[in-house]
Amino acid sequence: MWDRRQLIAALTLIPALASPSARAQPAEQPMPGMPGMQPGTMTAQSCIESCWQSHVMCLQTERYCMEMDGMHSTAAHLTLLADCAAMCETTADTLLRRSAQHAAICIACAQLCDSCAADCEAFRGDARMLECARTCRGCAEHCRAMSKQEI
Repeated sequence: MWDRRQLIAALTLIPALASPSARAQPAEQPMPGMPGMQPGTMTAQSCIESCWQSHVMCLQTERYCMEMDGMHSTAAHLTLLADCAAMCETTADTLLRRSAQHAAICIACAQLCDSCAADCEAFRGDARMLECARTCRGCAEHCRAMSKQEI
């Protein structure tokens, strides 16, 4: 039996495996590019995928930190990772529903992802923590851009 994390990780692979003709979602108009992003690549789907990647990364990093102990396992740090994972999940769900409130949720997600990234970057020399920070920063960029888009 799969647990929730395995199911979420598996679900993130489905869009990549499905052929373009098999996707039920309507085509979206790409947004003009942002620094560090390929021009024309910003869509609700790319933001959803970024949110799911951040969600999974924060959950996995939370587990890693619990196993590392010491500064990795402070209550404030573990809570921030859990909050970021939950917010990223909520944001992806909001975008999937095409909620009219997506902009407010995306802005909140970007702020939380930036906080989580800054906290993870404080663990200099820890490759896992830096990867989590990069993933959260990418999600924050996607969410800021998506907050300016209509769904």
